[in-house]
Amino acid sequence: MVLAHGKVFDKESWQPLASYLSGKGLQVLALDFRGYGDSTPGEEEGALWLDVVAAAGFLRHRGAQRISALGASMGGGAVARASVEAPTGTFFKVILLAAAPIADPDRMKANSFLFVVSREEPLLLGVREQFEQAPEPKRLEILESSAHAQHVFLTDQADVLTQLIVDALAE
Repeated sequence: MVLAHGKVFDKESWQPLASYLSGKGLQVLALDFRGYGDSTPGEEEGALWLDVVAAAGFLRHRGAQRISALGASMGGGAVARASVEAPTGTFFKVILLAAAPIADPDRMKANSFLFVVSREEPLLLGVREQFEQAPEPKRLEILESSAHAQHVFLTDQADVLTQLIVDALAE
């Protein structure tokens, strides 16, 4: 499982979820995008998706057979773009948490897609539009919250979101 953070976060923000998923037997890699946390900035504009593909490649090299990716906000846009650009079969499940939009969500590739967004957040309509264009099988879950992306983990909806992620991975 690749975990891709939002703009105001870094890989450390995933620690509780990463520990939980690891406890369920998953190999988990939370990445720092280029220029975030202790990483150095890249030179190529709009290349965060390359970090997601590299993380998936690292997990595959370590023996992972089915690689899923969860991206939040900016990281969701990077995961979505990675699922377009990477070879078919790179990602098993793609989970997008209030993901930044991409131009061509109809070209995403994975065995299934889960879109999650809060009911009272500004990106709701954009997430719905991305969901409508995404290939099947897909599911949209709207949380009773106003929190954006990873901020949901700091609300009373944290357990609901965690269970949605676990269920999506088990399907």
